[in-house]
Amino acid sequence: MNSSVRITFLGGLGEIGRNCAAIELEGRIVLLDCGQLFPYEHPGVDSILPDFQWLLDRHDDIEACIVSHSHEDHMGGLPHLFRHVSAPIYGSPFTVAMVKAKLESHEVKIPSLVSIEDNENYKIGPFECEFLPVTHSTPGGLMTVFRTPQGVILHSSDFKLDPSPVDGRLTDLSRVSEISEKEGIRLLLADSTNSESTGVSLSESEIGPVIENVFVENEGRRIIVGTFSSHIHRIQQIADAAVRTDRKLAILGPSMIRNVALARELGLLRISDGILLTEKELKSSKSDKVCIICTGSQAEPRAAISMMSTGSHPVVQIGPNDTVIFSSSPIPGNEASIFRIHNNLARLGAQIVHSGKLKIHTTGHGKAGELLALHEASDPELFIPVHGEYTHLLGHEEIALGRGMRQSKILRCVDGDSVCLDEDGLHLEKRVSDDYLMVDSRGVEVSKELLKERVSLSNEGFILVRVIVEEKKRRLLERPFAATLGWIEAEQADRCLNEIIEEIIRVLDGALLDGEFDKKELTRLVRRTMGKFVDLNTGRRPVLVPLVEIN
Repeated sequence: MNSSVRITFLGGLGEIGRNCAAIELEGRIVLLDCGQLFPYEHPGVDSILPDFQWLLDRHDDIEACIVSHSHEDHMGGLPHLFRHVSAPIYGSPFTVAMVKAKLESHEVKIPSLVSIEDNENYKIGPFECEFLPVTHSTPGGLMTVFRTPQGVILHSSDFKLDPSPVDGRLTDLSRVSEISEKEGIRLLLADSTNSESTGVSLSESEIGPVIENVFVENEGRRIIVGTFSSHIHRIQQIADAAVRTDRKLAILGPSMIRNVALARELGLLRISDGILLTEKELKSSKSDKVCIICTGSQAEPRAAISMMSTGSHPVVQIGPNDTVIFSSSPIPGNEASIFRIHNNLARLGAQIVHSGKLKIHTTGHGKAGELLALHEASDPELFIPVHGEYTHLLGHEEIALGRGMRQSKILRCVDGDSVCLDEDGLHLEKRVSDDYLMVDSRGVEVSKELLKERVSLSNEGFILVRVIVEEKKRRLLERPFAATLGWIEAEQADRCLNEIIEEIIRVLDGALLDGEFDKKELTRLVRRTMGKFVDLNTGRRPVLVPLVEIN
């Protein structure tokens, strides 16, 4: 009997982010991506990761990690996981360069890094793997073919079918068709992000002329372009537009500077030293002869454009002579933050250009017509839609059904599902944790309890009461101290705090006379008294901080 294959989804199914799946054969695990989810309503949280505990419990079984491409939702979790495990990491040359830089920035020991060229084959543990090129919004994306005792498993990675990509690197559907015809594809795992968008995506090469035209129309003005630091093809088109309109180029933002340097070093980005400005040169250059490429198109708080919008950037101050281009589209859930940046920049006098006005951005994910083409080329026996919100997974399922695939051959999974592929087909086997692992910028975990307190503090404020008890004389040593922020208006605070103190004195006097000197019990009495008063008088739920000392 052939060995079964298990696939455990730790993230990325039902959300855009945290992409991470464990493919297991003969007790060995190959991790496919290890990404993060960007937090939007999580104060003090910088990254949301999969719950790695299941992996950590089996760290000796991890054979390797394949990183399909260099986007944060596919590699952002590596620093946290690789503090605790060590295994080779596979990816394209640009991807492994990005991985190396990321691990170094987090002071994580660098494991063995294996650079994969297009169409190469590798034996990774019990798996025979073939890597095919895909077109995406970052260089070096790879589709992975897993050859197993249960047949071929194909993971699409993030892809689009661009007939004229900037770098000429096409998604290799012809090889997919060849594998399908010669070997058959047992299981397809495919990107669902744009399953609900009809037709096909716009070619990246069509964006360059639009950007250049914006540059021409804004002659005599400084141009600032915000885009993803990993979108090397877009950066190339912006640089080309700057050269053709006789502008110097400045690169701002740590990740943008790092990625541009890496891409130039690898020959993926053609920008001559002669057009590049240092920050010092930028300050003294004529603004109307400058183009700035920077981070912050998604309104990241510490990114360059975000700082410009608040007047806090150390080099660039926004004014009426500036045109700011957002060459990106909002990540779902981030729209309000981006619009706030737009408004702030506009108030400072800048003209704003974004994808809602002009075609200055195109998606890196194939739309419904491109997904159908993948299904036609692969002709899979079984299918699991991956990478997307739940409605995206449903939309991709409809594409497969519309092509004639039976419902029984499609398995809709969510985060935490573990499935088994065997002679009988594909079926759910068990579940692992689908919890969020939240970490701050230092990689320190943020518990749900701490996050709840932060949210409560931000929404309701806090009240602090300090009580000192003199045990020998069974009395309060002094009048309790009370303070508050964010609970009620300042002019009401003194009166309310005095009333709380009087009530606490009354309750504690009685308890002390009865011989109650247990610190935990006295703290509980103070908290209960505070909470009762606050609820009856304001109906609010501030964080209550009772401090009891016994002398």
